[in-house]
Amino acid sequence: MKTIGIIPARYASTRLPGKPLADICGKPMIWWVYQQAKKATRLDYILVAVDDDKVIDVCNSLDIPAIMTSDNHTSHFGRLHEVATMVESDLYVCICGDEPLVQAATIEQIIPNEDEKELPFIARSLMRVITDPAELVDPSNLKVVTDKNGYGLMVSRGIIPYPHKTVMFDYTKVVGIECYNKAALDFFVSTPSGFLEGVEDTNLLRFIENRKLMKFVMTKAYQLSVDTQHDLDKVRKIIQGKLDNEGWRWIVE
Repeated sequence: MKTIGIIPARYASTRLPGKPLADICGKPMIWWVYQQAKKATRLDYILVAVDDDKVIDVCNSLDIPAIMTSDNHTSHFGRLHEVATMVESDLYVCICGDEPLVQAATIEQIIPNEDEKELPFIARSLMRVITDPAELVDPSNLKVVTDKNGYGLMVSRGIIPYPHKTVMFDYTKVVGIECYNKAALDFFVSTPSGFLEGVEDTNLLRFIENRKLMKFVMTKAYQLSVDTQHDLDKVRKIIQGKLDNEGWRWIVE
């Protein structure tokens, strides 16, 4: 079964314009993400979905497979779906283009097992236990509640579930590595936003509101997204430390 990794790279970031090309130790951010994704042996192919000539020119110069997509998409779902209409695959794995520290093992966790790959509708995302109280109250971190089989019941920017009589449980948050088949992407772009999605401004609720099964897979991986200059400085420091200790070989091992 063919599985393609797609790295959405939106140039016009509001908080950090030109983010995919931000320099990290001499290489653009998108290069680091691609190098990490290449280590995922369960991916048959990886490409970057760009929306600006400047990004595709850099990708071409660095031998990174890239495809131009519309700059009118309001979320990564539109970009994923556009790629799915141009490149045939059984599964499409979304790897955030602003996470240069992503690990191949984390990417591979989202890919269904053989007995799940034939399902007619596949929508999956990673989740992890929240360990920092600041993450719990931060609305940019999407909290998720699932049933006993890991299927999503609710995703919210608020604190869910509410600890009315006990605090003896773990809160979980969405981790931005996702996997869909074409049927799931077709459903998303052909279905209007619902009430909860509009209130929460959370795209994943389009599946849950319409009673579409979305599986959340537990991971222990810690993802660091680059959303601000502070995040970028932090990632630069981490990667420079790896280069100082291990040299460039760590990126290809």
